[in-house]
Amino acid sequence: MTVKQFVKPKVFDRNLIVIGAGAAGLVTSYIAAVVKAKVTLIEAGKMGGDCLNTGCVPSKSLIRSARMVSYMERGREFGLKSTTPEFDFSDVMERVQRTIKTVEPHDSVERYHGIGVDVIKGRAKMISPWEVEVDGRILTARSIVIATGARPFVPPIPGLREIGCLTSDTVWRLRVKPRRMVVMGGGPIGCELSQSFARLGVAVTQIEMLPRLMVREDEEVSAWVERSFRRDDVTVLTGAKVTAVEQVARDKVVVCEQNGKRLTVLCDEILVAVGRSANTNGLGLEELGIELAPQGTIKVDKYLRTPAHKHIMACGDVAGPYQFTHTAAHQAWYAAVNGLFGIVKKFPVDYSVIPWATFTDPEVARVGLNEQEAKEQGIAYEMTGYTFNELDRAIADEETEGFVKVLTKPGKDKILGVTIVGHHAGDLIAEFVLAMRHGLGLNKVLGTIHIYPTMNEANKYVAGEWKRNHAPEKLLKWSERFHRWRRGKPAKVSDDEQTQDKGKQ
Repeated sequence: MTVKQFVKPKVFDRNLIVIGAGAAGLVTSYIAAVVKAKVTLIEAGKMGGDCLNTGCVPSKSLIRSARMVSYMERGREFGLKSTTPEFDFSDVMERVQRTIKTVEPHDSVERYHGIGVDVIKGRAKMISPWEVEVDGRILTARSIVIATGARPFVPPIPGLREIGCLTSDTVWRLRVKPRRMVVMGGGPIGCELSQSFARLGVAVTQIEMLPRLMVREDEEVSAWVERSFRRDDVTVLTGAKVTAVEQVARDKVVVCEQNGKRLTVLCDEILVAVGRSANTNGLGLEELGIELAPQGTIKVDKYLRTPAHKHIMACGDVAGPYQFTHTAAHQAWYAAVNGLFGIVKKFPVDYSVIPWATFTDPEVARVGLNEQEAKEQGIAYEMTGYTFNELDRAIADEETEGFVKVLTKPGKDKILGVTIVGHHAGDLIAEFVLAMRHGLGLNKVLGTIHIYPTMNEANKYVAGEWKRNHAPEKLLKWSERFHRWRRGKPAKVSDDEQTQDKGKQ
């Protein structure tokens, strides 16, 4: 690739230009404003990006409504006689939009202007390593951060684009409930939406090409989720590859291959949730010699800098390797600090403790290694588990489904990873994230007071299970002799005396 030679300006309009106002771009520009840098944030679409408008906020709002329907249908479990849910699908979808509008001010142009960020609405293109053009206007900056996010990937399946499909970007436009829906994809997005629409009365068929749902998690986790889906009447087809989409009269027909056999699924809507592609088009990357990684994200070093131009950085979904809102915000700190203060000191991004959650019911949350990863990497571990059916609060709440599973270094309380399946798993994982981040082991978790009765006690109890499995046998034997002596008996006893004692018991 031949890269054009550019002349560096002697004077700059601003310290930092941020392209993209999703989670990564908002946090980057916020930090820059806080440290009194002159920063411009450019956004072609809606402020808040995917997370606010089509991702986290709307999906969690839909999940909440669908869960309320599920609770009402479970009314007899809570001692209620008549709890048949009545709702209008369009009202549920309008509630999703109300939630977005309620959160919108947090990410608005007005808020960011108020904290000192110059916000420009328009499409940005880098025309030199220090210049960005926005609708004919040229801006200059010492550093540039690309935070343009990602979009749903629609695979090149014959007939799919022609017949039409929904994605996690467009599904929120629905107001009329489909009778039947095919969801392509068994990852977090596909799983969350499959269960939610099924609970709202849509006949959902979920199709996953791999052998099981949520393949990044342990097999038992996938099994828990799939059992729950079947209870919610989701038809799950795993090991099934979609080969074509056809239109027959008013039906959309999804053609699959499973175990060498041809299957067809009729539906009204197809929702594609098979992954996301980084938004890199139209930014001027090729002209500047900025490379893409094999997965299509912008190639960056450990400081989030592009190799071609060290003062141009990328963070969030457009950079990877994780596509979570919280990792985008995490990267944003490094992008802002390295972009503004890198001449003094640079900070490598710390990916050592990255948590995530899938908000199915039961929820699935994880941080660090799980068992399948430990085995693949040849890492020795011990596993300690605790099930929610033993927890008082879970019993009271009728939420006993799930478990906490902790992997530790053999013979030590050092935490290597935690998986939680169950009610509020995404909240419960935080204690272990903190512990791992600051090098605290299970002994510290066990020694911390947890409020009774709460779901959070499960974290303490799993630490207690680990402690019982690692009881100090020599010390306990000494303690036994000590207490025998305190009862007026000799510390050392014969085998006959031990037998007599047992007989008395």
